[in-house]
Amino acid sequence: MHISFDKNEVLKGIDLSVKKGEVVSFIGPSGTGKTTLLKCINYLQKPNEGEIQLGDLNLDYKNIKKQDILRLRRKTAMVFQMFNIFKHKTVIQNVMDAQIAVQKKSKDEAYENSYRQLEKVGLIDKIDEYPSSLSGGQLQRVGIARGLALEPELILFDEPTSALDPELVEEVLRVIEEVAKSGMTTLLVTHEMDFARSISDKVVFMENGHIVEVGSPEQIFVGSENVRTRQFLKKFYSNQELQKMH
Repeated sequence: MHISFDKNEVLKGIDLSVKKGEVVSFIGPSGTGKTTLLKCINYLQKPNEGEIQLGDLNLDYKNIKKQDILRLRRKTAMVFQMFNIFKHKTVIQNVMDAQIAVQKKSKDEAYENSYRQLEKVGLIDKIDEYPSSLSGGQLQRVGIARGLALEPELILFDEPTSALDPELVEEVLRVIEEVAKSGMTTLLVTHEMDFARSISDKVVFMENGHIVEVGSPEQIFVGSENVRTRQFLKKFYSNQELQKMH
């Protein structure tokens, strides 16, 4: 996959395979293309070229049609770092919205499904409240419930805790962990290194629009022989902590 903005090449040939049910975390410096990659997968940004295979769906981004984009988005859901919640709608209306607009579900069907998903993320007592009365952690859990309500084959998390106060991070990570344990294929861009290490089947280290290294959490955090990967991890862990991981 390739994408450029003007003369700035942001993704320089990304090639990655993910198995059904895998949890894959993307780590690396800010501005290296991780979020752009997720947006390209979901076609929120149009790649210059590339192909995607998701289940029985095979698409060439150069020749993509409107109905292909709809088919792709029906199989994927994205949870954004800035929540993207409608302020004028209640919690349950926010979760119902895409089900009605994209999936053409009836209001009753969308309501029942939304209720179940909000129960999963611990917000059943907030269904009729408006976003202004919710904390950042609660807003992010609404965003996760909205994604789960679409019953996607692939869920994409774009730095879901980066806009949260530190004391609210844990509640969101717990919900993401439950999603990952449910067997849903999950791609996660994060700066929460301990979480990435504990939750992932595979970790991808990216820099300057390239995939530098891919491996198990053990390979990346403990056994990496790549200089850049080790330099990056030293920003999060002391030498002593890195040695303890061995």
